[in-house]
Amino acid sequence: MVWIHGGGFTSGSGSSLLYRGGQLARHGGVVVVTVNYRLGALGFLGHPALAEGTGSTVGGNWGLRDQLAALRWVQENIASFGGDPGNVTVFGESAGGMSISALLGMPAARGLFQRAIVQSGPPYTHSPNQAVRAAEELAKLLGVREITRTALLGIPAAELVAATQEIQNRPPPAGELPLPFLPVIDGHLLPRQPLDAVAGGEAAGVALLIGTNRDELTFFALADARLANLDDEGLLRWLAQVHPDHRPEDVVKAYRWAREQRGEKVTPRELWVAAGSDLVFRVPSLRVASSQVIHQRQTFVYLFTWETPAFGGFLGSCHALEIPFVFGTHRHPAISLFSGSGPEADALSDKMQSTWTSFAWHGDPSHPLVGEWPRWDEDRRATMVFGPESGVEDGPRHTELAVWE
Repeated sequence: MVWIHGGGFTSGSGSSLLYRGGQLARHGGVVVVTVNYRLGALGFLGHPALAEGTGSTVGGNWGLRDQLAALRWVQENIASFGGDPGNVTVFGESAGGMSISALLGMPAARGLFQRAIVQSGPPYTHSPNQAVRAAEELAKLLGVREITRTALLGIPAAELVAATQEIQNRPPPAGELPLPFLPVIDGHLLPRQPLDAVAGGEAAGVALLIGTNRDELTFFALADARLANLDDEGLLRWLAQVHPDHRPEDVVKAYRWAREQRGEKVTPRELWVAAGSDLVFRVPSLRVASSQVIHQRQTFVYLFTWETPAFGGFLGSCHALEIPFVFGTHRHPAISLFSGSGPEADALSDKMQSTWTSFAWHGDPSHPLVGEWPRWDEDRRATMVFGPESGVEDGPRHTELAVWE
């Protein structure tokens, strides 16, 4: 099982305490590998001036090339560690999950893994034009008048990081993520949009487990004090900016009604979290599942609903909260402040570790602790819910999800 860490393509490390693989390895009888890859400008800056020798017109995707190199290393060396190069599962969260979504659509990755687990990682990419725009914005901040490989090599790494952080703090263009660097459709390594590639059968030989957390966006709300005072007008403005193809009034109406029926809060902030979490993470993830299952019956979907006790419960079932339960690192005193602890947390972690490793072994996440897990299909939409009470639900929260369709 090869873990690709998250961090918005600008931060993170495979050596994080959160990703220590010992517990998962012991629990499931698997070999756990965590990897690093180049980040930020060094990992994903794309521009024609950097394309020489890449086979593409825009370059970029250096971090994805690192991931491919790691997977090739696994093919060549993992048997020495007791692993089977013919049974490799890639799993990752956030930018790590997005990377795996990209790998699913990448011809160069074919045969390097047989199963994929995508945790909160929809297939987001930059077009060549978006990549060039990001490169030019970075160059302007760095005082680089003409983008060349030589000019950029003369910039200290610390300055690249500082400029990247400054870009991240700026509001993104309408309809785009606040991520300055993403995998880029370069016409070579990543020839087309990953979702289109998956729909075309590029990953037909790969069993897929994919899912998201219920309240993904609360994780990002902590850094934005404006959300504490968000009103209805502000919510409508935000929706109009991030998704101009939908009438914001229709979205708010659908979410408010569905949440009222379940007795859930309907403040502007709660509606922002619910609608944004679905729009940014869940809906595109379900589209990947629906595209993959056409070619690969072993396609499964989950929804994580366990809530963190941190910040008085403010974060709910936030982004990245599932990770310590997958790795069994929730028992660490520092991590348990985020994940929660106790018998219920232990039981949830046992279920998720057994699920992830059963899938890695057999391509089927079903096991005695969760029971039979039906494959995904557009009609039933069977989804395994991991939370205080885990089990299969058909189309959970589909009432409001339908507004995006």
